[in-house]
Amino acid sequence: MKSYRKELWFNIHQRMEFVNITANVEEALRESGIREGLCLVNAMHITASVFINDDETGLHQDYAKWLERIAPHDPISQYRHNRTGEDNGDAHLKRQVMGRGVVVAVTDGRLDFGPWERVFYGEFDGRRRKRVLVKIIGE
Repeated sequence: MKSYRKELWFNIHQRMEFVNITANVEEALRESGIREGLCLVNAMHITASVFINDDETGLHQDYAKWLERIAPHDPISQYRHNRTGEDNGDAHLKRQVMGRGVVVAVTDGRLDFGPWERVFYGEFDGRRRKRVLVKIIGE
C-alpha cells in the first residue's frame, strides 16, 4: 500500500466563503498514482471546514444565511471564547456544524462520487492563510 500527502493553501479575503476544491483534490490524486483506495481531505484549522455537496450558488448562499442564523458573528460579546481577545467564536461553531473533513473512495484512479458531489473548503474566519490536508492511501 502507498500513501501520498499534500497540503493545499488558501487565503480567503472574506470572513466566510465556500470554495470548490474538487480540481485540487483530483490533481493530488493524479500526482499520487494511486488507483484504488481512500482519499481524506480535511481542514487543518479549527475555524474552517471541508464538506461534500452540490456546486450550486443558491445552496451556498443558503448555507451562509443558515449558518449566520444559528451562529451569528455579531454581537461578538455573546461568545465566551471571544473574551480571550478573539472575535471568532461563531467560526468555531460553524466549523462544528459543517464538519472537519471528508473521505472519498478512489476507484480506477478517480474520486468515486455520486451525482453532483463536489469537495468544498468552507472558511468561517478568513483573511489569513490556512491549509487543507489531502491524504491518499491505497494501491
